[in-house]
Amino acid sequence: MQYSYLLNYLAVAVGGALGALSRSMIYQWFARSGNDHLFPLPTLAVNVVGSFLMGIGWYCLVEKSLLPPIWKDVLTVGFLGALTTFSTFSLDVFRLLQSDRFIEAVAYTLCSVFICLLGTWLGYIGARGLIN
Repeated sequence: MQYSYLLNYLAVAVGGALGALSRSMIYQWFARSGNDHLFPLPTLAVNVVGSFLMGIGWYCLVEKSLLPPIWKDVLTVGFLGALTTFSTFSLDVFRLLQSDRFIEAVAYTLCSVFICLLGTWLGYIGARGLIN
């Protein structure tokens, strides 16, 4: 295997470790509130924040090439890939449906999709406005 592939894999691993730790800290912060009614807000929070950061990252790293290409792997694939939790989102919706909380499941799904898309767009627009 070539050296550049190994470096990219290492970059993804380091970014992923930092993203996973960040996600864990966000979940712990919500858990310490002691409010069980916050479920599934931790997942929504990391997905919205991750989507916003993805918009910034895409603009800065891909469109403007402000950092070397390896940073795209560190930040978008590694960090944000581990921070955001679409698989957990799917499980949260499933659990809401299992609990006969259909309206909450639909509302959570719609909020997650639309707010995360809005977050990506706002991050992109914000980065474009600050950097141009």
